[in-house]
Amino acid sequence: MKAFGAAALAIVLVALAAACGSTKKSAPAGGSQSSCAKGSLNLVSAGTLTVGTDNPAFPPWFGGTPKSPWKVSDPRSGQGFESAVAYAVAKQLGFSKSEVEWKHVPFSNSYAPGPKSFDFDINEISFTAARAKVVSFSDSYYDVNQSVVVNKGTPIASVTNVAGLKPYELGAQLGTTSYQLIQNTINPSKKPSVFPTNTGAVQALKNKQIDGLVVDLPTAFYVTAVQVPNSKVLGQFPTTPGGEHFGMVFEKGNSLVRCVNNALTKLRDRGTLKQLQQKWLAKATGAPTLK
Repeated sequence: MKAFGAAALAIVLVALAAACGSTKKSAPAGGSQSSCAKGSLNLVSAGTLTVGTDNPAFPPWFGGTPKSPWKVSDPRSGQGFESAVAYAVAKQLGFSKSEVEWKHVPFSNSYAPGPKSFDFDINEISFTAARAKVVSFSDSYYDVNQSVVVNKGTPIASVTNVAGLKPYELGAQLGTTSYQLIQNTINPSKKPSVFPTNTGAVQALKNKQIDGLVVDLPTAFYVTAVQVPNSKVLGQFPTTPGGEHFGMVFEKGNSLVRCVNNALTKLRDRGTLKQLQQKWLAKATGAPTLK
């Protein structure tokens, strides 16, 4: 009886061990870590996709009639390139338009270290290695050309190359890659002016407190069309393969990045990103190249 009991116990233990082994092996395949199902996403608020951007929200990145609390444009409208991209990504993730909530996040706060009040921020934020140390970035949704805006009839307005920009006082928003380009690529003889917001930088150009404003190309065309009368896009800086690009920003290590990248891949493969770019940015692409 003792021998039979010991043998039976051994069989039971072997069966249990096999069962436990098979569970550990199959768990990752169905686990939430590998799932991009809506209910498995790592979100600030369950069932809602919270998207951050700055306020005012300027065209051509955003559009629509502004409604409180938004100024200039309304990200909730779905109009403008970045608003349209955000809603296209949301749809791929399983969210309806009514399930997307927009939150005002100042530009410099978006890529600051620490917890985030948004799931991702979309606000013409260029990927840099320094920023990527404290936040996570999605893949590119737009490859960037920087440019210079000047007042017509001023001495700088006749410049045709990068070297010609060196004697002038240039300005840009604090913390932007536009400011870095002034320092690293142009390296002007005069100290560049820096502004807490792009609105302040635009006003300085309008008041002729600076000779030129460095911004991304689509923004430059909005500046000349709406914000600074009698101004022009002097030119754009050449791009390089794998160069500057905009990415959505996430709290560091958020698993949502992978699911958003999957969505962007689908939108890119289907031609949706290109279509949205043509719809909202087509009028803001042509300018001479400064070499």
